[in-house]
Amino acid sequence: MAEDSIYSELKKEGMSRRGFLKFCGLVAGAMSFTMLPPIEGLTDVRGVQSPVKHGTIEMVAKALQTKQRLPVIWMEFQDCAGCTEALTRSKSPTLVDLVLNKITVEYHETLTAAAGFQTEEAKLAAMQKYAGQYILVVEGSVTDLDDGIYCTIGGKSSMELLREAAAGAAAIVATGNCAAFGGLPRAKPNPTGALGVYEVIKDKPVVNIPGCPAIPEVFTSVLAQFLVFGTLPELDALHRPKNFYGTAIHDRCLRRPFYDAGKFALSFDDEGAKKGYCLYKLGCKGPTTYNSCATLKWSGGLSFPIQSGHPCLGCSEPNFWDGGGFYQGQSAPISKPTGTVAAAAVAAGVAIAAGVGMANVAQKKAAHSADKEEEE
Repeated sequence: MAEDSIYSELKKEGMSRRGFLKFCGLVAGAMSFTMLPPIEGLTDVRGVQSPVKHGTIEMVAKALQTKQRLPVIWMEFQDCAGCTEALTRSKSPTLVDLVLNKITVEYHETLTAAAGFQTEEAKLAAMQKYAGQYILVVEGSVTDLDDGIYCTIGGKSSMELLREAAAGAAAIVATGNCAAFGGLPRAKPNPTGALGVYEVIKDKPVVNIPGCPAIPEVFTSVLAQFLVFGTLPELDALHRPKNFYGTAIHDRCLRRPFYDAGKFALSFDDEGAKKGYCLYKLGCKGPTTYNSCATLKWSGGLSFPIQSGHPCLGCSEPNFWDGGGFYQGQSAPISKPTGTVAAAAVAAGVAIAAGVGMANVAQKKAAHSADKEEEE
């Protein structure tokens, strides 16, 4: 790995101290603040332990001044490259800059300029050079059915390539539903015998970031945490980060009040649809799907499927493709989520607003301090 720290590399590129502290603020924001524990002893006016992550940007700055760049090997198997497309086409240039520039993408079949044996040689060289240090990102499902003939690269099966790359990885990130749970290739009758990464790799930490495609901010926050602190987020039973997959989309959906009031759209062109009524009876899987779509949204927070008038497909859950017709109403009753709509909405809004506000204030303070340093 290169001898220079991330900060040293950034200075070589002409980044000022002010610019560096701004970048640290953006990295802290990418980690959504929820990944860091509150400061012990820090209480609010009521004497209650404060959830504020004091000094987050300072911690990020310290880490980036001492740590070297994070090598990443990105492999694609049975996929459509949709997660790569979502990341590179993100409305946030900071996310793309973090993933493609501030970490070292040593191998990526879609983004590489080389081809054929040159690309494969570069991958093997990186695996040897950074053994035990690199993050392995997997996009797409793997298969060993019929000796793995349904997905081969360079004469090797997807299963063989996965095990080979996972052996030297510090951790593995399975991005998208295909890599996490098998996705579309696993849909009945699953002709290729598609599997999720965590079903195959048992001796290394595997983080699932399901979605079709995965939300770019979720993927980037996981890499940012490992880049800065060398740790992975707390995971649920399906290996998903709890801070992004801990709440059902239904609980934070803007159409949730209509569900509680018993007002539903019954077709895509009826009065209920025009008035923004709940899409539950049109097959919306929001009540049984856990993801951050309703809060993070897409295209820089512009919208998400339910807001745009389309039912949730449940793409962050296992076997979502076989979960019933997209436009068929749910048959099984759902339990009423805890708390009222207003309480859930207010809690989510306060948390997001607090995080954004903290980031803005911290960045302004950091930038002001940097300006004074430059003047001196």
